[in-house]
Order: sequence, then C-alpha cells, then structure tokens
Amino acid sequence: MFGIFVLWLSALVFIAYGVVSLISPAVPAGIAGLIISNGNAYAEIASMYGGLQTGIGVFCILAALRPDYYKGGLALLAIGVGAVAVARLLSTLLNAEPVTLYIWGACAYEGATALVATIAWRKAVKVTS
Repeated sequence: MFGIFVLWLSALVFIAYGVVSLISPAVPAGIAGLIISNGNAYAEIASMYGGLQTGIGVFCILAALRPDYYKGGLALLAIGVGAVAVARLLSTLLNAEPVTLYIWGACAYEGATALVATIAWRKAVKVTS
C-alpha cells in the first residue's frame, strides 16, 4: 500500500531528525540560523525539534503497523505536516528577508508529504465507507 510507504518514510525522516535534534539541539538551530542563548532556548529546540518530531515518527510506525491507527497516521501527516508547510510558505512569502535552501527544501518536503498523505488518506476513507 502506498500509504504504508508514506508512513514508513515519514517515520524514518521524523525519527532521524528528531533524535539528532534531541541529542544536539545546536544542529537544527544552526541549520535554521537560530541562536541558543540560554537554557530555555536549549530546552525549546530539544523538545520541539527533538521530542515532537521523534513522537510523530513513532506514531507513524504505529500507524504503519496497526490498521486501527492507519487513517489517523495519514491524517496527522496531512493536517499536521500540511499546516507546517503552509505556515512555512506564508511566513517566507511575508518576510522581506531572504531564506536559504533549507527553508525551501523543508517546505517542498512538507508539502509533498502532506499531499501524498492526503491522497492515501482519501483512498483509505473511500475503501472503508
């Protein structure tokens, strides 16, 4: 199934990036051009880039393995990652400052993931209706 592939790929990407971010928050901060200026900033980067992304990846594994979580996993990717893609694109377009390839690449990945997950979710909903 195509949706299973999307869930496994997303699990791999989210867990890999999340674990790196949890172990070394300076890595995603540096890529994004953020400065970790105190303990609050360190904890914020580690939790949001590390903990949240790792948790999403683990849920994607669960959704790939358990049929009762399958549609929920695809919905998470469609809605959650889609919202991040829209927010990233809007903030980039509304900002006068230029952004790097990191932002454009992240936006493309997030948009593609959300689109593919939406297609797989719609197919799954049609099958069970």
